Amino acid sequence: MREVIAGIHPWYVAGLTTGLATVVATYDSAPRQPGSAMAVSQSGEVIGSVSGGCVESAVYEAAQEVIRTGRPLLQSYGISDDEAFAVGLTCGGTLEVFVEAVSRRGYPQLPALLAAIRTAEPVAVATAITGPDVGARLVVCPDGRSGSLGSAPLDDAVTRDVLLMLARGATGLRHHGPHGELTVFVQSYAPPPRLLVFGSTEFAAALTRQGALLGYRVTLCDARPVFATATRFPQADEVVVQWPHRYLAAEAAAGRLDGRTVVAVLTHDPKFDVPLLQVALRLPELAFVGAMGSRRTHEDRLRRLREAGLTEPELRRLSSPVGLDIGGRTPQETAVSIAAEIIARTSGRTGRPLAGTAGRIHA
Repeated sequence: MREVIAGIHPWYVAGLTTGLATVVATYDSAPRQPGSAMAVSQSGEVIGSVSGGCVESAVYEAAQEVIRTGRPLLQSYGISDDEAFAVGLTCGGTLEVFVEAVSRRGYPQLPALLAAIRTAEPVAVATAITGPDVGARLVVCPDGRSGSLGSAPLDDAVTRDVLLMLARGATGLRHHGPHGELTVFVQSYAPPPRLLVFGSTEFAAALTRQGALLGYRVTLCDARPVFATATRFPQADEVVVQWPHRYLAAEAAAGRLDGRTVVAVLTHDPKFDVPLLQVALRLPELAFVGAMGSRRTHEDRLRRLREAGLTEPELRRLSSPVGLDIGGRTPQETAVSIAAEIIARTSGRTGRPLAGTAGRIHA
C-alpha cells in the first residue's frame, strides 16, 4: 500500500480522481493479504495489485465505476466457475475488496499521510466500509487525528482501537457500534521493521540487499571504520561505526527496538559476537537473533556464552548456524538462506518445502 499511495500522489496533485481498491479481508488460500492495493487513474493507468491476476480486470472495472460515480463499492470475489468463465480466484480463496475514490476534495488528509509515511512516523487510516457513512475516513497518529467517521464518541472509540493496532503494526477489520453495524478497515503504516546486520563482510553486503528487498530498515554496524562504509553497503539505510554490543545496548535503551526487530551477527570474531550476543539474547523484544559460523564456531560460541552467564532458555533463542539448509555457498545464496529462515521464524512456519506439507499455504 505504501508504494500505491505514493504512486497516486502525482494524480492527486494534478487534481485528478483515482479509484483505489484495497483488500480488506481474505479467506482460505487468497493470494494477497489485507492492505494490498491497486489504483486506477482517470486515464486508465494501473499501479499495484490485489490478487495474483485472477480478479484484476473486474477490480479495474469497479475502480473506473467509482471514478465516474464517486460512490464506494465493497466487492467479494470467491471461487471461480471455470465453465462459466466467472470472475473469481482459481486458488479457491475469497477476497473482499473496498473500492473508493481518492481526490483532493474527498481526501484532504492524503498529503499529511504521505509526509508521515516518508518520515517513518507511525500513522493509520480507518475507513468505514459498512454502516451509515461508507467511505468516511479517520487518520490517526500517536499525537493526533484528522477526519471523522461521523461522531466524536465513535471517533474516540475507533482511535483507541487504531492506536493499539498501530503499536503492533496490524492491519485489518474492526467492528463498532452497539450491534457491530459499523465495519472499519484499519490500514497501519507502522515504521518498517528493523534488520540489524553486524559485521562488514561480503555476506553482510548480500544480506543488506535482501533486507532492503523485504522491506526492512537496514542498519550495518561494525567497529572498524575502514570496512564499515556507505560505499561498501549502498543498500543499508545507515552504516554505523561502533562496537556492536554498545550500539545494540544503546538502541535498546533508547526504545528503538521492538518485537519486529531482527539481529543478524555475521562477525565471525568472538571479541565482537560474544559481547553482542550477551546483549541480544537478553532482550525480550527481538523477533529473531541469528549468528553465522561453522558447527565448530557455534559450539565454541555457546561455550563462551555459557561462561559469560547466559542461561539455557536465553541460548535457545539463538539460531546458529543461521539460515536454512538450501546448499547456499556464495554470499548471495547464503543471504537468501538467512532471509528465508527469518521469514519462516517470524511467521511461525517450518521452512519445509510446500510440496512436503499439507493444509493451508497462507497462515
